Formats: sequence, C-alpha cells, structure tokens
Amino acid sequence: MKLRGVLLDLDGTLVDHESAAAAALRTWLPSIGLAPTDDAVARWTTVQEPHLAAWRAGRISFAEQRRRRLRDFLGTGGADAELDEVFAGYLKHYEREWRAYDDVPGALATIAAAGLGAAVLTNGTRVQQRRKIEATGLGGRVGPIFTVDDLGVAKPDPDAFRRACARWGLAPGEVLSVGDNHALDVLGARAAGLRAVHLDRLGRGPAGEAHRMASLDELGGLLG
Repeated sequence: MKLRGVLLDLDGTLVDHESAAAAALRTWLPSIGLAPTDDAVARWTTVQEPHLAAWRAGRISFAEQRRRRLRDFLGTGGADAELDEVFAGYLKHYEREWRAYDDVPGALATIAAAGLGAAVLTNGTRVQQRRKIEATGLGGRVGPIFTVDDLGVAKPDPDAFRRACARWGLAPGEVLSVGDNHALDVLGARAAGLRAVHLDRLGRGPAGEAHRMASLDELGGLLG
C-alpha cells in the first residue's frame, strides 16, 4: 500500500519528557525536603513503570497510578487527597519544562512536503496531552490526537493502533508509526499491520532493530 500518514508518539518523540521530568524533580524535591540527587531522579523513573503499566492495562485509574508512584517513591502512605496535593506540586514544575525537540518542526514540514498526514498516538490522558501539544507550539501542526481516553486502550495493544487508524480514515498498511519506545511504538504497531521505525535518540537499542533512526531529521529518507 502507498504510505498516506505518519503516526507519531508524543513523549520522547515530539516532546522531551525525560528532560522535563528531571528538571522538574530537581526543583520540586527540595520543596518536600528531599535532595535532588541523580539517584532520586533515577528512582522516580524506576518506580513509575509498574504503575503506568497497571494503568495502561486498565486495572487502576490515572490518578491512582500517580498515588502509587508517590507511595513507592516516598516510602510512605498517605490519604488520596494528600498525595494528590503533593503530586500537583511536581506537576507545576513539570509543565513549565515542556519543550519540543529541535528536530520536530523540520520533521513535520517534511511530512507535509511529502503530501502525507500527521497524527499523534499517545499513552497519556486527553487533557494533559492536548495541553502539552499546545504549550510546546505544536497545536495546529499535527492532525488528529489519539489518547487512551479517546480509544479506550493503550499501546502496545494492537487495538490502539487499529482504532487510531480507523478514526483517521486510513488502513494500517498506509501508516508509518514513529516512536521512541520500541515495545510500545514499534512492536505494537507492527502487530496491528502498520509500518514502524524506532526513534532511538539515545542509542539504547535493541541492537537487532533494522528500522531505526537517531533523529527525526532522518525521517525524510523513509517517506519516499
């Protein structure tokens, strides 16, 4: 099939979530009496994944995964309302740090010049991810935005990709998925019948992936 659209991940692909989170933590942690060490930043990343996975699987709410992350990170309990307030402090700093990667404007221009559509498929929530797109100057520059709230299922479930394509009006085989998470954005997409390329910005692999690029600047070579 002829390629008609590029389905882009958001965090780690268009927006530098990792840097935003790290910068936010270094500002926020002292406000709750914790040192903003490299170990603390790394631990925040480590403790979040099991709870995000539980949310993606539909076992807990998005708010509950945040509370569980905090309980693990702080090593303490706490009422839901108290934990929500603490997490809100982190969010204020995180949102101030949202930035699009430098290679994003050129990539979106390349997609448009090739006569292709662009859309976003993200495992975030509708409200936060749409705000993120607007805050980083991407509003109006990407097409449809598909979130877990919209689709009722999260990546890497192939149904997330199938439903996004169906709502977009494209067949899976007409769409190229681009994302930084190999398991979520590449393997899940291929299982749904999409083409896929791994955006491996930091060279983390996996080594056996043949369709890989280090920057969105390389996207043009894949759209011909």
